[in-house]
Amino acid sequence: QVTLQESGGGLVQAGDSLTLSCQASGGSIMGYDVGWFRTTSTKNREVVARLAWNARRFYYGDFVRGRFTISRETPKNMIYLRMTNPTAEDTAVYYCAIGDYKLGYIEYHFWGQGTQVTVSS
Repeated sequence: QVTLQESGGGLVQAGDSLTLSCQASGGSIMGYDVGWFRTTSTKNREVVARLAWNARRFYYGDFVRGRFTISRETPKNMIYLRMTNPTAEDTAVYYCAIGDYKLGYIEYHFWGQGTQVTVSS
């Protein structure tokens, strides 16, 4: 059973940068695809970014527009989301998750509890 714990959220000004971190424990993220998701009070969960187990396949939500970068340090069991130039529309609870790639979709097995990011304009 892998436990994921996000950190790095908080209150930031629009245009500032922040990095969300996700620490895995109780198991390794090796071999898993990883992802960041977010939810708001008015939107269902949406994919922010995904990164393959070998870092050779990635995806970003359309709203990212080159502002965010997902990365991983597998030996340290860490997943990151670097957010630059956030706007108020990026205010959300951000979750990390890991899962298996299954011929066109990813089955996520483990999820973090989420970290709140609030962007003030």
